[in-house]
Amino acid sequence: MSNLGEVHRRHWAKVVAILARAFRDLDLAEDAAGEAFAEAVARWPSEGAPDNPGAWLVKVARNKALDRLRREASRDVRQAAAHELLIARADVDLPAFGPMADDRLRLLFTCCHPALSAEAQIALTLRLITGLTTPQVARAFWVAEATMAQRLVRAKRKISTANIPYRVPGPHELPERLAGVLRVVYLVFREGYTPSGGDDLVRVDLCDEAIRLARLVVELLPRESEALGLLALLLLHHSRRDARVDDTGDVVLLEHQDRSRWDRDAIDEGVALAAEALRHGRGSYALQAAIAACHAAPGPGGTDWRAVAALYGELARSDPSPAVLLNRAVAVAEVDGPAAGLAMVDSLLSTPEGAALARSSHHPHVARADFLRRLERHADAAAAYGVAAGMAPTAPERRFLARRQRDIEARTPD
Repeated sequence: MSNLGEVHRRHWAKVVAILARAFRDLDLAEDAAGEAFAEAVARWPSEGAPDNPGAWLVKVARNKALDRLRREASRDVRQAAAHELLIARADVDLPAFGPMADDRLRLLFTCCHPALSAEAQIALTLRLITGLTTPQVARAFWVAEATMAQRLVRAKRKISTANIPYRVPGPHELPERLAGVLRVVYLVFREGYTPSGGDDLVRVDLCDEAIRLARLVVELLPRESEALGLLALLLLHHSRRDARVDDTGDVVLLEHQDRSRWDRDAIDEGVALAAEALRHGRGSYALQAAIAACHAAPGPGGTDWRAVAALYGELARSDPSPAVLLNRAVAVAEVDGPAAGLAMVDSLLSTPEGAALARSSHHPHVARADFLRRLERHADAAAAYGVAAGMAPTAPERRFLARRQRDIEARTPD
C-alpha cells in the first residue's frame, strides 16, 4: 500500500483508537498518530512502505507518545513516578496490530458519551475516527475553523476531567447510549454520501467507515431494530456509489443511473436487513431503510411511489423534521403530480423550520426547481435552479444545477 492518502484513510482511526485505550489521553493519541503519519510521509517515499503499514504506524506513534511522556515527566519530578507507571502499562497493554474493531468501537462510544453535547459527539467522531481535519469538520458544521478547534479542545478536556471511560458500555447502559451512537454513524455516512464541500460528489472512504461502524453496532446488538435499520439504510444508499457520477465526475440522477452498476450484493443484504428491522420495530432508521429498499427496484419504473409516500407519512408522524417533510413532498409529487409536491414544499418553507432549511441547504430549492420545470413554469424554475446552484456544496452538484438552469433559460421565451 504505497498511496499515503489511502494509508491514512485505512489506518488513522486504528492508530488513534489503540493509543487512546493505552494512554487514556485523546490529545496524546491524536498528536502521536499525527507525528507517525508525518514521519511516514517523510520516510516512505525514499525508503519504501513497510510490509505492514498499520503495525509500523502504531509502533512509531507509541514511541512518539512515550517520548513525550518522558519529556513531560522530566519537567516535574513529582509526576515522574506516575508517568513511568503509565509508560510501563502502555508497553504491556498495547496489542499487536490487527483487526482492531473493538478499539474503534470503544473510541466511538467514548466520543458519543452523553456527557458531551450532540455537536461535540459528532465533531469528535469526524475528527478522531474518520480522520477529517479540523477545517473539514468546521465546514461540516458551517462554523469557523477556530470555533471548531476550540469545540474539539473542550470536548477532549471534558472526557479527561470527567474521567469518561474508554469502553463499550455494559448492557444496562446501552439503550441510553445507542441513539447518540447511531446518529453519529449516520452523520459520518452523510458527510461521505453528500459531502459538505469539495470536488467530489461522494467520499467513499467515509461511507465505508460508517458502514463498518454500523456493522460493529449490529454485532453488539443483533436484534436492535434501529441498528439493523441504519446498517440497511447505509448499504442501500452506498450500493449506488458507482452509478451516481458519469465518467467526467458529473451527477447522474437516480432515474437515469445505470442500474447494472449498482452493487446487487449490498442491495440484497440491505433489503433483508430492512425487513428484519421492521420485524423488530418501526423507528426512524427502520422506516428510512424500508424507503431505500423501495428505490432498489431493478428499473426506475419498479419503484412503488405510493408505498414510499406512505412510509414517509408514517415517518413524519414521529419525526416531522423539515428534511423528512421535504422528502415526503417529493414522493407525493410522484403520485399526485408536481403541483401537489410544490404546494407541500411552499407550505413547509413558510414555517420557521422550513425557512431555516432553505437558508442552510440547497435541497428545497432543487425540489422546487424540479416541480416548476415539470409544470413548465420555466422562468421560475430557472431562478430556483440558480439559487440551488449557488448553495450546492460540491462542484459536481454546482455544475449539474447550473447546466439545468441554462437549459431551462434556453427554453424561456424572451
